[in-house]
Amino acid sequence: MKRLIFATIAAATIATAAAQPKVIAHRGFWDAPGSAQNSLRALAKADSIGCWGSEFDVWMTADEKLVVNHDASFKGLPIETSQAADVTALTLSNGEHMPLLDDYLKAFAERPGIKVVCELKVHTDKRREAKAVKKVLKLMKRHKLTDRAVYITFSPEATREFVKRAPKGTEVYYLNGNWTPQQLKDEGCAGADYNLKVMQKHPEWIEQCHNLGLKVNIWTVNQRDDLQWCIDHGADFITTNDPLLLQQMIK
Repeated sequence: MKRLIFATIAAATIATAAAQPKVIAHRGFWDAPGSAQNSLRALAKADSIGCWGSEFDVWMTADEKLVVNHDASFKGLPIETSQAADVTALTLSNGEHMPLLDDYLKAFAERPGIKVVCELKVHTDKRREAKAVKKVLKLMKRHKLTDRAVYITFSPEATREFVKRAPKGTEVYYLNGNWTPQQLKDEGCAGADYNLKVMQKHPEWIEQCHNLGLKVNIWTVNQRDDLQWCIDHGADFITTNDPLLLQQMIK
């Protein structure tokens, strides 16, 4: 009888641990001393606290170099129509220069324990966007990160390009929030990667995704009550600007 009770407790403990969401640091763990959004330091800090993944944003410059930055412009310089040398000469708030994707992936390669969560931004020219997808995949392969890479994008065209061109089994997620779970499945996505407001409006999508064999990430969730909602509703991943708080909660 005792053995049965212990076995039941152990099984419940394992199931609970397995159900806990994985922590993704939004633009790295940038809310830390000496850090900045999408900086090499932010990646290092996300890794140092044991985040499952670190998310970052990618643009392609006019001379077809890939750089890591969130906004379409930085310090008044539009990235898509500027030269890489000019863009990477700009400094982030922590004094680092805006990194090339090549340098960012080198840093990931030195940190084997963290997933590479790569968001390709929506480009104005869809032909250039498709070229950016190919370049991202090529760089991932060069740095031997293919098996650790997760691709996310707001662009339906780029989503389809990643599904088409990435190695079979690669996780690709669509961010816009306007595809149902069945549509995501039909498009070949690994699941839903939607804003908190979208998921709170459609909480049934979480169960529908799971029933279809899809995963669910919710972004960008920072407040304790909102994080708890995501945990309680069975999110597989949570993207947050406060990874320490989320880690604390799921422990």
